[in-house]
Amino acid sequence: MAIEVKIPSVGESITSGVVSAWHKKSGEFVNEGEPIFTLETDKVSTEIVAEKAGLLETKVPEGQEVKIGEVVATIDDSKQRPEEKKTPEAKKVEKPVEKKKEPEEKKKRIEGERKATEEKEAVAVGGDRGEPASTPPATTLSPAVRRIVEEEKLKPEKIRGTGEGGRLTKGDVLAAAEKRGKGDLSAGLPAEALAEAGRFIRKKMSPLRRKIAQQLVMSQHTTATLTTFNECDMSGVQELRRSKQEEFTKKNGVKLGLMSFFVKASVEALKAVPVVNGRIEDDDFIQNNFYDIGVAVGTERGLVVPVVRDADKKSFADLERDIADFAARARDGKLKIENLQGGTFTITNGGVYGSLFATPILNPPQSGILGMHKIMPRPVAVNGKLEVRPMMYLALSYDHRAIDGKEAVTFLIKVKDCIEDPNKLPLDF
Repeated sequence: MAIEVKIPSVGESITSGVVSAWHKKSGEFVNEGEPIFTLETDKVSTEIVAEKAGLLETKVPEGQEVKIGEVVATIDDSKQRPEEKKTPEAKKVEKPVEKKKEPEEKKKRIEGERKATEEKEAVAVGGDRGEPASTPPATTLSPAVRRIVEEEKLKPEKIRGTGEGGRLTKGDVLAAAEKRGKGDLSAGLPAEALAEAGRFIRKKMSPLRRKIAQQLVMSQHTTATLTTFNECDMSGVQELRRSKQEEFTKKNGVKLGLMSFFVKASVEALKAVPVVNGRIEDDDFIQNNFYDIGVAVGTERGLVVPVVRDADKKSFADLERDIADFAARARDGKLKIENLQGGTFTITNGGVYGSLFATPILNPPQSGILGMHKIMPRPVAVNGKLEVRPMMYLALSYDHRAIDGKEAVTFLIKVKDCIEDPNKLPLDF
């Protein structure tokens, strides 16, 4: 029976994706649970596995955009692996011969194993001397690594692998792609591209980058985005972190960062101005009474927004652990689709890149996003006197269709007040 392979639902705001790579070709046999293709959306890429074993027949080519629920392949589970059918027949024919040749075959097998061992030892010795180990052939590349190699048009044999036995890792190929982007044109570009490069290089945008571009333009076209600004004095938070850092780290095994303060301050502001925690859906306004806060994380392949669930119920230590875990998994490409679904509000920190002032773009269908920026010592008036304080500009972009200016300004001032006086937050350390 032919089983349909459909594009799974990957989130309430995602209606399509891109089949970026087939890991199995049409006509090949697939095992149950084996990855058959990679699906890329505007936020994450994920490998879709076979629900049953059988013969695969693909229906769409690589790079094609597909809608949620669309059939992209079929698996005929009535078919068996070809070699399984031949096994009984082969045994009958070869059985008498095997008895006579058994000592000779055993001898050959032992000799082959001895040579393989010597070759492995030679490679290991070469590695100890600093000689580059040979990169495995393309057939041994993992699906994720192969996808990046194909998209970026890299030459795997020219990239040094740092994995076990010289195997290429995702980090190896991403580093090679980044190095090429900074001016090393020889890192995997085909000869004809090098010859035509001259003053510019033209290459296809990756499916993920195309989807991010479409999502950002859609956000600008479908919302009435407005941004309000304020600034906050970071002295209180910095002093609290200095005085409590050692004790907090020793007790919880994680550092006390800035983001947990802003997540807590945002929750307090969302409680004070609930409309910012809602969204528009057709002609209705949905008011969320839970606080799932998205935290934007930049990676080599684009921006992703993993969601911290029930942020109002979590301690500072829990928030720091979640954020650190999401950041690590985002960089390694190990985030799951469910990690990116259902956020009600987003926080993005351009300050980690040195941004002093910016207007963040809404993350549909959310109605608000808070932008953090670089902390800079600036002269400010304090009680009639001029003092130099660590200051940060804050930006709140909001959907003016749902949120009025008064509500947006009230929200941002609440965040400012909680950061400038951390005792207004539910401190638990």
